[in-house]
Amino acid sequence: MLMRMTVLGTGYLGATHAACMAELGHDVLGVDVDPSKLSKLQAGDVPFYEPGLAEVLKRNIDAGHLRFTSSYEEAAEFAEVHFLAVGTPQKRGEYAADLQYVDSVIESIGRLITRPTVIFGKSTVPVGTAERLGRRARELAPADVEVEVAWNPEFLREGHAVEDTLRPDRLVIGIDKTRPSRAEELARQIYEDTIASGTPFVLTNLATAELVKASANAFLATKISFINAIAEVCEAAGGDVTELADAIGHDDRIGRKFLNAGIGFGGGCLPKDIRAFMARAGELGADQALTFLREVDNINMRRRTQVVELARQACGGGFLGTRVAVLGAAFKPESDDVRDSPALNVAGQIQLQGAAVSVYDPKAIENSRKLFPTLDYRTSLREACEGADVVLVLTEWSEFRQLNPSELAGLVRSRRIIDGRNCLDATQWVEAGWRYRGLGRKMQADWSV
Repeated sequence: MLMRMTVLGTGYLGATHAACMAELGHDVLGVDVDPSKLSKLQAGDVPFYEPGLAEVLKRNIDAGHLRFTSSYEEAAEFAEVHFLAVGTPQKRGEYAADLQYVDSVIESIGRLITRPTVIFGKSTVPVGTAERLGRRARELAPADVEVEVAWNPEFLREGHAVEDTLRPDRLVIGIDKTRPSRAEELARQIYEDTIASGTPFVLTNLATAELVKASANAFLATKISFINAIAEVCEAAGGDVTELADAIGHDDRIGRKFLNAGIGFGGGCLPKDIRAFMARAGELGADQALTFLREVDNINMRRRTQVVELARQACGGGFLGTRVAVLGAAFKPESDDVRDSPALNVAGQIQLQGAAVSVYDPKAIENSRKLFPTLDYRTSLREACEGADVVLVLTEWSEFRQLNPSELAGLVRSRRIIDGRNCLDATQWVEAGWRYRGLGRKMQADWSV
């Protein structure tokens, strides 16, 4: 069944959700307080890089299924169904999530509601937030108008967000089971085609829906840090973590995904979400249950330090007077997101210790320059590698995975390469005369030679 709906917040999550809901045939109004962002979106211009999203956005704007506004009054008048999709960043100086934007949306829309309304939260929030927001929304709305806050967490992978929205691997809907609810019925109508295609529909209470998202991210972060811890053991023992991951990945209880050792995870979700999960568990008196996540976080940060140390060794024990080429700035390929990027963090550390650092990324240079303006950004891979004493591959873009070592050899000052994502063919590079170092790999160069 096609219906009217709004998406409150048009950042990465909100813009993607709005465009994809319109793609499913609904009439969608995107709402934001940032006029420059809105003007770009209304013109069909996505203000970030996400494969396939620009086409979906423009197609539905042209078809009249999608438009944007800064007016909450217009939003309240337009629809009885709202999706809350604003950011929940980490609080400055704390582990906890900053909920000021979520609260602001409820304050803004709640005062304007005049008819039965359901607000579906999509933002990643600490458990207990949905119940609190529901109480506040009911306080703001007229006493005789039923307002419901339900939770429909997102499970987007940057670089695959359109596919993950249109064809998700599960739909989770959390409702307040102590009150009358329309949310399940509406969700089944909104996602009718998605459910018909076989996507599992999971109905639960509010707390569980919030915890599903937090738990999923915590598990993925743990899996990444686990294999990176094993990589450290492999380096000490002479093992190869890539072969090890292939072997244990054949066990269907474990699986091969997220077992790629390297410089660890980053981005706008996993780091902040596991920290917020720990903070909320502490507030609930269950802090001991999640103490292992502190070590997950520590292992992840330690990988960055390890790569900096490998680069220092490759440069003869110090960075002064050396040139380092960093290939990759985004936290992952097929994205221009540099939030908590391991690649940029490593590049910044090396520069602060005295090296001239040249950075190239196919999509993330503009965002990187805003965050680390002092780095030397280049417009091509060849420019970045010219005269380098060591090359670091820190984001596994296909352009980097397909590098020809013989062609690159003529650009650099020294044939030394650090594969921070274990995404290169080590044998190919060694046979081409390069000194290769991966993370946890058995084929390791002796920098002293």
